[in-house]
Amino acid sequence: MAGKLVTRFESVFPALTRVALDTPVIGRTIDAVRSRGKHLLFEFSGDLVLRTHMRMNGSWHIYPAGARWKRPSRDMRIVIGTHDAVAVGFNIPVAEFLAGRDVARNESLRSLGPDLLDPAFNPDEALRRMRARKREPIADVLLDQRVVAGIGNVFKSEILYEARVNPFTPTAAIDDAALVRIVDTAVRLLRANVLSRHQTLSPAVGRRTTRSLDPNEKLWVYGRAGRPCRRCGTRISSRSTGPAARLTFWCPVCQPGTT
Repeated sequence: MAGKLVTRFESVFPALTRVALDTPVIGRTIDAVRSRGKHLLFEFSGDLVLRTHMRMNGSWHIYPAGARWKRPSRDMRIVIGTHDAVAVGFNIPVAEFLAGRDVARNESLRSLGPDLLDPAFNPDEALRRMRARKREPIADVLLDQRVVAGIGNVFKSEILYEARVNPFTPTAAIDDAALVRIVDTAVRLLRANVLSRHQTLSPAVGRRTTRSLDPNEKLWVYGRAGRPCRRCGTRISSRSTGPAARLTFWCPVCQPGTT
């Protein structure tokens, strides 16, 4: 989308529509599209930025112009079109326009920890923030966007499985080598998924993949409670934790520890 002229803009958000009427988005150039943790920033010419956050259920799809959407139109929240492509935001709960100068002051963005997808990602700062959460289970620490930005519930379980760390281990009980392994694994998995999405150019292929692009074998543990571990054959365990009752999946043999 970057570098292209906007030929279409639609939104179900009244606040976005008002801005688009007062200072039209159509006719502007998309200077860049950047991710900051789970925030996505569309930067338009003329000092205008669209910030969206997907939370649990939102997603952006990109289609060739005129292609059929893979989600129903009732789920559409934002449409940004160019002469040859269209970006559709489905079920996005948070969206706002910002002046470019206000992005750095936006509290939601300022509070983020180091972004795992940022080329300038600082692993030492990420480790420092992780070590500061001594009593918290490592699974909860990984989900805290103020510690590191970009990990969601699916990747939380997958990262810890590949790093061979029990998700309920207090961070203070994890040695330096294991913490480094967790951070390295997180960077590798998230960046590999972004690359797979870019290569396929499809919203239906290459997402939430940690093991294989085979649709039947894409994940190691997430969503596989009661099924055999792909490495040792032990049944995968799961538990709902926290105020949001998020599920955590792990292998009791590959990830031994207090549960």
